Amino acid sequence: MSASRNCLCCVKYTMFVFNLIFWLGGCGLFGVGVWLSFTQAEFSSLPLSFPSLSAANLLLVAGGITMVTGFLGCLGALKEQRCLLFMFFVILLLLVLTEVGLALVVHIFRDQLDSTAQGDLKKGMKNYKSEPGLKESWDNLQKMFKCCGVTNKTDWYEVLNGTLPSSCCSARIDQCTDGWIEPCYQKAREWLLDNIPSVLIFGGCIGVIQILALVFSMLMYCQIVCAEKYLD
Repeated sequence: MSASRNCLCCVKYTMFVFNLIFWLGGCGLFGVGVWLSFTQAEFSSLPLSFPSLSAANLLLVAGGITMVTGFLGCLGALKEQRCLLFMFFVILLLLVLTEVGLALVVHIFRDQLDSTAQGDLKKGMKNYKSEPGLKESWDNLQKMFKCCGVTNKTDWYEVLNGTLPSSCCSARIDQCTDGWIEPCYQKAREWLLDNIPSVLIFGGCIGVIQILALVFSMLMYCQIVCAEKYLD
């Protein structure tokens, strides 16, 4: 019984440490999501399918769920509660499967997702004159990335009767006729891809910790079951 108890204690504290790291990782993901949201606040009125806005929302959700799951795992390890451990295992397993599923969907359907996002942006452009918030977001976006339109500056011609918004030009003029050539969707996508590698590496480390947490939670659950059977 003493050896079994020592083994349980070892698994217990190892799992607690892993879940503490897991919880801190969730805080990190949530923090990056908040930073990205504030960074992109100047064009928050754009459709949520816009790459950087959707990435920010995804990180906020993933970070929040990771923090809650990590806390549940720490509590289950310290209290040695089978119910908490089982709940932690199920939630974490669902989270891992969801992450893998999302990664596969994004990889397989990336062209369709790009096409949908561009379509949403072009559809939203039609409200440029009538919605002040959307107008401000588009102007901020084009000034920030020095770009014009979604896929081409000609996207504005139908909306503004053959002219361009002043934010498409570097000079502060009312009528812009020869704006920046680069499309905003491509520029924003490149900006996101340039800043995402460190987040992906961090996310990969969290993924490894998730797998280890699954293993240790099941080990601890089995140890508790064995200890209870021995006492009975």
